Amino acid sequence: MFSRVVYGARVSLQIAIVATAFSVLLGVVLGLTAGYFRGVTDTLISRIIDVTLAFPVLLLALGIASSCSLGNGCAGGLIKPGLATVTVAIVVVNWTYIGRIIRGQVLSLREKEFVEAARASGAGNATILFRELLPNLVAPIVVYSTLVIPQNILLEAALSFLGVGITPPQASWGEMLAEATPIFSTAWWFFLFPGLALLLTVLAFNLLGDGIRDALDPKAA
Repeated sequence: MFSRVVYGARVSLQIAIVATAFSVLLGVVLGLTAGYFRGVTDTLISRIIDVTLAFPVLLLALGIASSCSLGNGCAGGLIKPGLATVTVAIVVVNWTYIGRIIRGQVLSLREKEFVEAARASGAGNATILFRELLPNLVAPIVVYSTLVIPQNILLEAALSFLGVGITPPQASWGEMLAEATPIFSTAWWFFLFPGLALLLTVLAFNLLGDGIRDALDPKAA
């Protein structure tokens, strides 16, 4: 039990951190593009975000994970069942939130004097995006990343609990909870320890995210 709980920590953290990194990367790039260029580009990306957000998060991730958890996976076998499937499902669901946040920030920053000065000096769009705007977005990106990691841990646990995430013999906290549910009345400790590990890990990341948000908030007292 102890070894499976410890190994489940590695699986949960690996998926959460990798999925968060890809979600943030995709959301930042598309949010920068939409907020800076506006027009048709902004409309197209914003409508994609709106359509994705219209789906319930868990149901959308469950549908993606289910379609890729059978046979050879998705995309011609490129996305295999297991770690890759869960990571892709989380990325598809979560990039929209950071994309919308970054788009709103860029719409405000693109009118600032330092952007006008960069345009006047002959800087190209890529230079303005990645040398002028992106450094001013580091604080919201870091705060969002630390706050979304615990959400991704819970989402991975939910998918594994429902049988479309990590499957035996590989250990995952969600999969361990699913296995322990039928025997809870006679062997409650099989349910307690992975549940406690999940609770403490999510709580730790939430406290970390709150602390970073307070530290980086310029309006904090």
